[in-house]
Amino acid sequence: MKVLMCLVLVFCVTARLYAQRESLLIGPGDELWVQVFDTPELDYSARVTDDGNLPLILGGSVKVASLTPSEAASVIENALVAAKIMYHPQVLVTVEQYATQSVTVSGQVEKPGAYEITTPRSIMDVLALAGGLTDLADRHVTIERAGTGTEESVFISNDATEEVKQSTLVNPGDRVLVPKAGVIYVLGDVARPGGYPMTNNDSTLTVLQAVALAGGTASSAVPSHSKLIRRAPDGYSRIPLQLSQMQSGKKPDLPMQASDIVYVPFSYLRNAALGLTNIAASATSAVIYTHP
Repeated sequence: MKVLMCLVLVFCVTARLYAQRESLLIGPGDELWVQVFDTPELDYSARVTDDGNLPLILGGSVKVASLTPSEAASVIENALVAAKIMYHPQVLVTVEQYATQSVTVSGQVEKPGAYEITTPRSIMDVLALAGGLTDLADRHVTIERAGTGTEESVFISNDATEEVKQSTLVNPGDRVLVPKAGVIYVLGDVARPGGYPMTNNDSTLTVLQAVALAGGTASSAVPSHSKLIRRAPDGYSRIPLQLSQMQSGKKPDLPMQASDIVYVPFSYLRNAALGLTNIAASATSAVIYTHP
């Protein structure tokens, strides 16, 4: 019977260890419950101090901040052995209450702010709390981890079947930053001149994709004299685009960078007096199409 009871207790301890998310780190102010297997008189509850230490029931303290519960249990086991209190202690540490129970979501979400969470939540759940991504959101989201200050980049697919597979967890105290997507511009003799955010899954657009988003070139355009205008350290650089040959597959399509401008001439006469600076200036007042 004693053996059976021991096996049941070991099973319960193991189950609780697996139930506790190891990605969630202990922080100052957290309330911990410490259990020592087969020694209930050493079980106790204590709060982590501001300097990250956990007081021990028999005196002294151990550093547990920025550790997982299982790592903290190992530290306490080593402290019990070093103090010659036990030879082979088995310790279970459980976080009873987190001091920091909110996650901050900022950037390109519908409702930026702090949201209360008491347990780890998936990144999709946290973004849903903030109303979801805006139309200008970059899908490479950054999570700043509480305690360690480390940053983790998470890709949020716009494919619903891929979204449901997203299992990255956000912990209480973490910060989530959703940056703004880069914008490219298609100006000149196209159907819908303006700016287009790079919000597709890989956050990239090619010249032909950009022209297609802009509704294609008009019949009066001169696509063979199109140009790609790119900001350079000393101003703007111009890259000639053989758009007609690119459309026919005779020239390779070119990838674009954020803030690039594709300019499709109206006609030789109208285009002659329009310089790079004027084209770049017109991009600043261009309409941004958020639903390409």
